[in-house]
Amino acid sequence: MRKKLVYILALAVLLGSVAKTSADLVGYWPLNGDALDASENGLHGTLVGDVVPTEDRNDNPNSAMLFTGEADCYVDLGDHEEFRITGTMTVATWVRLDSDNANNGRIVAKQAGGGSRSWSLNIEATSGGVINPGTFQIASNGNTIVGINDQDSLPTDEWVHLAGVYKPSEALELYVNGELKVRNTSGVPAAQFSDNGNSVLIGNRHAASNCGWLGAIDEVQLYNIALSASDIKNLMSRRLISFPKARVPSPADSALIEGTWANLSWSPGDFAVLHDVYIGDDFDDVNNGAEGTFIGNQADTFIVVGFPGFPFPDGLVPGTTYYWRIDEVNETEPNSPWKGDVWSFSVPPKTAYFPDPADRAESIDVDVQLSWTAGFGSKLHTVYFGETFEEVENATGGQAQGTTTYTPGTLKIAKTYYWRVDEFDIVETYKGDVWSFLTEGAASNPSPASGAVDVTQSPVFTWEHGVLADTHEVYFGADAASLELKGSGNLGSESYEPGQLEWNTTYYWRVDEANNTNTDSPWTGPLWSFTTANFLVIDDMEGYNDFDEGEPGSNRIYLAWIDGFDNPATNGSIVGYANAPFAEQTIVHSGNQSMPFEYNNAVGKSEATLTLTSNRDWTVNGVNTLTIWFRGSSANTAETLYVALNGTARVDNDNPDAATTTRWMQWNIDLQAFADQGVNLANVNSITLGLSSITGGTGTMYFDDIRLYPPAP
Repeated sequence: MRKKLVYILALAVLLGSVAKTSADLVGYWPLNGDALDASENGLHGTLVGDVVPTEDRNDNPNSAMLFTGEADCYVDLGDHEEFRITGTMTVATWVRLDSDNANNGRIVAKQAGGGSRSWSLNIEATSGGVINPGTFQIASNGNTIVGINDQDSLPTDEWVHLAGVYKPSEALELYVNGELKVRNTSGVPAAQFSDNGNSVLIGNRHAASNCGWLGAIDEVQLYNIALSASDIKNLMSRRLISFPKARVPSPADSALIEGTWANLSWSPGDFAVLHDVYIGDDFDDVNNGAEGTFIGNQADTFIVVGFPGFPFPDGLVPGTTYYWRIDEVNETEPNSPWKGDVWSFSVPPKTAYFPDPADRAESIDVDVQLSWTAGFGSKLHTVYFGETFEEVENATGGQAQGTTTYTPGTLKIAKTYYWRVDEFDIVETYKGDVWSFLTEGAASNPSPASGAVDVTQSPVFTWEHGVLADTHEVYFGADAASLELKGSGNLGSESYEPGQLEWNTTYYWRVDEANNTNTDSPWTGPLWSFTTANFLVIDDMEGYNDFDEGEPGSNRIYLAWIDGFDNPATNGSIVGYANAPFAEQTIVHSGNQSMPFEYNNAVGKSEATLTLTSNRDWTVNGVNTLTIWFRGSSANTAETLYVALNGTARVDNDNPDAATTTRWMQWNIDLQAFADQGVNLANVNSITLGLSSITGGTGTMYFDDIRLYPPAP
């Protein structure tokens, strides 16, 4: 299976004394008593075992983390896509080793034993009796490790700055206290194996009993570029990248606060002297600094709310979401103030919330146990359950209970049920909302998904049939109350094409299923809806699936976009992955899928062509702009990106480095550029995406959301 390239989200921060883009910073974990990612990429970790705060190298309390060396003591950062770096990388940190024992302590690693190695900064005990060298290693596959070490790099009981740098096919470098100690240029692979399924751990590695770190770790940073020697020196003094905005809010953004008052705190920006505080119950008001949201200017990095003598002195209101923002101020800095992000926290409502199953959930087990989260301050709960909305909405006089679960007994298949929970806090009863769910056995998993927006005007409906169904009927229309029967079919034909639909219109549909051998048949399906786009969708990559070729409904992406798989001597492209899922489902611009496109221009070009079976009139509704979203990688070779219509009319992207971009880019093309080359825009039969050769280079691109837009109003 071809490895997926990794692309890093951009981060809007100021740069320090060297010109490095903040998009190059994957994550930054100060380890100030927690595992929060201060880079704002949101790659927060979890403390596991007896990891405790300790003093850092400057004797600041609670500013580093202490590890016991035990196998169950570490920080788990998870297995995020951003960590699966195949190209250039730098990992750096401050460490203190508290023992000279010869274990294999991992400082930070995406690694396990056997065939699951990737990259690691660590100790690697040697067979010659030399112990505790600082080591940086990568794996070119699951087993083959290339490593370097400096045998004198880690004295005990002393803070040391370590940095490992990987330059594909060129070098591995290990820096100690800002100085290059070891450089290896032999056998350095062109790419490293990083998609091993293991989380990045600080203080240990997966599946190991002798790799725990015994000592302290601080200021872990991970980059997807190879930092230079001067960069490493700047890193030691935190001058490489600065963070002028307030960050790491506590409570965390979108948290629930089970109380009527709260203590809000944050980590200050690097240059902040004072802090402007804004709080309110409307996002736009706080974001715009509307009158009444400014709380004050202060030196402290915390504030109490919902307590007499403080903002919201009457207490926070249950069921309310509050928004807050911190602007950092330093009058000696020309860029001050630095406007902060808007964070939020919510106080739970007095009514029951977070039902399980979720409201309007489908395909629920007939032996389901219902549960919910108790309303704020509630002590007793009364459950009402039935087969109609009206029955449950009007029910009274139920028996109260102390638990937050309810078992209704075995239910009917393909049946919609309704339920409600009233909460009692000893003083008052709070009537709950009526929730519903549909039991298994009915049609489910619709495409387009229910509630979807920006859907193509010529969709193909698909769904999964119920467990007992052998026939179905499709109902469709723009009025939910009067759907029309549009078609019927047997098991194995779960699709329907409604034809060309109107722009920017909401439609409704459902699938009723039957089986004449079952007395409960027929089964009325759930009502689904979607809204068509106000632009023309050429391909949003959402309709492709992994069904076996020849199976009804099969629509694999590489069978629609014809690549160079069968003609490698003239076309170096490969669309889709070798194994399912064939479309990309993590690196997407919108929706759930994008098209992965591998290019090898040793043969001169790499391209893939989609033959249009619908939406061939590119003059409808006055459209005049073709938009294509694409994304590349810094590891890609820069080649010329182009799009062609009808096999001949070609337009090149103006950016010669388009293939190396590490974020999604919007490419807008005036359709007149194709008309000038003789294309009849009222009859476009194909679109081709490709890269032509400059250097015969290679790489992987991602494409998504190919659309046609009318002029802006």
